[in-house]
Amino acid sequence: MRVIKVIIKALPFAYMVFIWVLSSLPHNAVVEFSVADSLIKESLHLVEFAILYLFFVGYLLVDGKLTKKSNLIVALSSMLYGVVDEIHQYFVPYRSATLIDIIKDFTGVMVCYWIVVQSYFLQKSKLGNFMLKAERYLSNV
Repeated sequence: MRVIKVIIKALPFAYMVFIWVLSSLPHNAVVEFSVADSLIKESLHLVEFAILYLFFVGYLLVDGKLTKKSNLIVALSSMLYGVVDEIHQYFVPYRSATLIDIIKDFTGVMVCYWIVVQSYFLQKSKLGNFMLKAERYLSNV
């Protein structure tokens, strides 16, 4: 069971490396769907850093350290990494860095942040109950 904790704790950092590697490639290196290509890639901005934030939430849940303060810190950290990623892309040939991409990155994180606050801290959903049970189980393993 300890292996699961290690994997969950490694996920956000492995995902950050994954984002960095993908951002280092030209815009058409991974997929190209013609017209749908730009729509799909643009919508990924909404989920890419939201996933990073959720991985950090998992990191905190494993040790029972998800608090309002730590939750805000990982949300801000995920958004900051979105800014860092956009700056990185500015220097990559055939990539671009735009304010609208940063706004999309922030929006994805903020939506997930709101969901976590509502479900976990205010305990208004089955998701919150699931998170509490997972935290109790994993922190005792």
